[in-house]
Amino acid sequence: MRTVRVELGERGYDIHVGPGLIAQAGKYLEPLLRRARVAIVTDETVARHHLPALTASLDEHGIAHDEIVLPAGESTKSFAQLEKLTEWLLETGVERGDLVIALGGGVIGDLTGFAASIVRRGVDFAQIPTTLLSQVDSSVGGKTGINTRQGKNLAGAFHQPRLVLADTDALKTLPMRDFLAGYAEVVKYGLIDDRDFFDWLETNLDAIKAGDDAARSYAIVKSCEAKAAIVAADERESNVRALLNLGHTFGHALEAATGFSSKLVHGEGVAVGMALAFDYSARLGLCPSQDAVRVHRHLERAGLPCSLADIPGPLPDAEGLIALMGQDKKVVDGKLTFILVRGIGEAFITRDADRGTLKALLGEREAA
Repeated sequence: MRTVRVELGERGYDIHVGPGLIAQAGKYLEPLLRRARVAIVTDETVARHHLPALTASLDEHGIAHDEIVLPAGESTKSFAQLEKLTEWLLETGVERGDLVIALGGGVIGDLTGFAASIVRRGVDFAQIPTTLLSQVDSSVGGKTGINTRQGKNLAGAFHQPRLVLADTDALKTLPMRDFLAGYAEVVKYGLIDDRDFFDWLETNLDAIKAGDDAARSYAIVKSCEAKAAIVAADERESNVRALLNLGHTFGHALEAATGFSSKLVHGEGVAVGMALAFDYSARLGLCPSQDAVRVHRHLERAGLPCSLADIPGPLPDAEGLIALMGQDKKVVDGKLTFILVRGIGEAFITRDADRGTLKALLGEREAA
């Protein structure tokens, strides 16, 4: 097991990465409890695979538990499910000093964290992420929230967990599509500011996909270390933390355009978005075109979509996609915030987008 620390003073916490952590969860959770009782939030898919191991560990340590099992899928990040979960937490008698456990992927983690932030004006929660995407991204850093009709994650709060348990064994139950969606977020860390890590990913992609425990653990730990450092420097995304959104301005708009459906899951949207960010940067003369080609090739080799043409079904035209980007949380004074690149490992933040180049880039699928 490896441990990464998120340094936030008194609100700092550990990310434990390793095999068998769900079956040992009671040991790690017990020191955090004011009383020996927790509330568990999970979804139907995760419950079948991992809830019995978690509850057995809690029973072993004398920790009482209530569970709610929600529907699986992005549509669960909604006001309707937030209301249902909040009412359930209050009905079960969750108190300010209690702990709520999010057992699942990014949807469950985001929804549970948001509910925990508003129940009784804030109760503690812990993340037990079961997908690669949630282990390397959404479970770390305290961003919580739900989707609205206007876009992705537009209602939410910053609410840091007390602990993150990233059980690498849980990844063995993931369908490959879901695993690869998480891999897009791993690639992101190399593209932001760590060219050496991207080089390593190019070399070790086959081992990671094949389930090599050492390669997967290294990739997760490296990703968590990168995110922990950025969160510690800029917890509420006033500056450098926005770099973590490389590909997300494009990706969130594409998710909204596909109705937050199975046509394009979050990590796939990020993959297309990162490729578009490199293409856009290259067209603006900021980034060597060979770096953009290299990113495309790696995403293709991984089995991820990397162009608008890879997304099934109709999409809005270029103006429609730009309008969806206008709902992005990082819009300032009506201007889009983009994470662009000067090359692999050289991302930067800008609000000075060339609308004509952007419109031409997004209009290519329509023209084809």
